[in-house]
Amino acid sequence: MAENTAAKTGKKVSKKALAKSFRNWYYGNLTCFSQEHMQTFGYLVSMLPIVEDLYEKKEEQSRALNTYTAFFNPEPQIGAMIVGVSVGLEEARANGEAIDDETINGIRAGLMGPLAGIGDSLIVGTLIPILLGIAMGLSQGGSPLGAIFYIVVWNVLAYCVMRFAYYRGYDLGGAAVEALVGPNATALRESIVMIGTMVIGAVAATWVNITTAMTLPGGGTLQGTLDGIFPKLLPLGFTLLCWWLMAKKKVSPMVTMLILLAVAFIGAAVGFFGAATIAAPVA
Repeated sequence: MAENTAAKTGKKVSKKALAKSFRNWYYGNLTCFSQEHMQTFGYLVSMLPIVEDLYEKKEEQSRALNTYTAFFNPEPQIGAMIVGVSVGLEEARANGEAIDDETINGIRAGLMGPLAGIGDSLIVGTLIPILLGIAMGLSQGGSPLGAIFYIVVWNVLAYCVMRFAYYRGYDLGGAAVEALVGPNATALRESIVMIGTMVIGAVAATWVNITTAMTLPGGGTLQGTLDGIFPKLLPLGFTLLCWWLMAKKKVSPMVTMLILLAVAFIGAAVGFFGAATIAAPVA
């Protein structure tokens, strides 16, 4: 859409302005982040090079920038597509297309919710846990490889995803999000989430080590009985408990950790997690 319009009138965003706009979003999407405005100022500063490139008069620039002061809070990586779409729409408006503030903000608001949900599930809920799980494995014995792996791989992936989303949004306009919100992408998104869930389960089975020292009246241990029924049953139970508290009951991670600490203290005191030894005072 943007390319066709530019071809007719000759007014097109320069590559330099596009690159600067993308860099502003990549580095500054959380600029002046607050509960009131969220990522509005990051959105605004990313559109600044575009507006300055398309309009010569300060009055025109001010009027155009006022469009991008509305509330904005997508997932930053996938949300770069909305910024790219906005650039395409602004370019079309500068070339005389019948596009006003309401049109741009309507498209922005319509895309913000779906892309935020997709980004949170794929990036925050799937990709980051997978990378952290791999990094934990590389950090055995205090090795710094885990931290180095996560820092390098996350930044490279984040940059590539944001750059692709931004430029595809600019090139294709509103049709760019069809690949993410259309029916053809449903199976792909569900497959990615399923793989992420499997990785999280494998990480929990490997790194969550919970056993009981409780003995049974007839002989033997409760741990041996549980292992005979379902190995790693206690780690599974505690992992599901944490998921239930945070996902279903909306309990914060900090409160969840305090609950686990209380359970561990009580369990150790009664001998469930191990023999509790209390030193008697010397007379």
